[in-house]
Amino acid sequence: MAKLDAKTRAQLPDSAFAYIDSSGKRRLPINDAPHVRNALARFNQVVFDDEAARDRARLRLLRAAQKHGVAPIGFISAQLQPQRRLPKGHVTFLLTDIERSTELLARLDDRYASLVATVRRVLRKAVRSAGGHEVDARGDEFFAVFERAPAALDAAVELQRAMAEGPWPDAVEVRVRAGIHSGRPTLTETGYVGLAVHAAARICYGAHGGQIVLSSAARAALAESPAGVKLRSLGSWRFQGLRDPDELFQVEVDGLPARFPPLRAGVKL
Repeated sequence: MAKLDAKTRAQLPDSAFAYIDSSGKRRLPINDAPHVRNALARFNQVVFDDEAARDRARLRLLRAAQKHGVAPIGFISAQLQPQRRLPKGHVTFLLTDIERSTELLARLDDRYASLVATVRRVLRKAVRSAGGHEVDARGDEFFAVFERAPAALDAAVELQRAMAEGPWPDAVEVRVRAGIHSGRPTLTETGYVGLAVHAAARICYGAHGGQIVLSSAARAALAESPAGVKLRSLGSWRFQGLRDPDELFQVEVDGLPARFPPLRAGVKL
């Protein structure tokens, strides 16, 4: 495949690329058969703004493959069955949610979508750096899975540091709440199911922006606190829909906020 030089690339229309990100950068050229084959091979290496952007890029790429007579062998099944790449057995979930998203939407208006895309890039970078896997991203929420609990904790700390650094448009404060839980869910064709998923979601929802909260199961899976990390007990909490109460822990590290109000949801016992 002949590599596109800067001049030739600049002369190509936007339609010659499968994906154009929120900053205007054009990715995955599909102007001829060799580049289509290359784009098919590299598709999963690209970090998309969101799942909708991924879907649009996938459709453009498949149309280009049909136009140039390229058979996307293995590409469709790999895209339609991403659960094959997710870990099974005992795993650790990390869920995040943007705090005060409605207020941010009202303030930023049509720029809010760009903000969400930026937040997702921060989260994806932290998850990838820690060896995790993105499970889902919908609206203000982000769902990732890790084979090991320490990796999930590393990702959570890294993303909170990055969120605190900003900068954010109009000098607004953008914070995400994070919940971590370990368990043994069932991996189906549509993703993870089981109480472990619900527990992680409840813990995340109860946290405040900038806060990282762990379940007792995640705490046990850590074996010991990593260097420079303190795990402070928040006591036992009961959440709606979960049968048993659980002792929760707040992650405290230098440079990040450590003082938060009581959890937003659940009943402390």
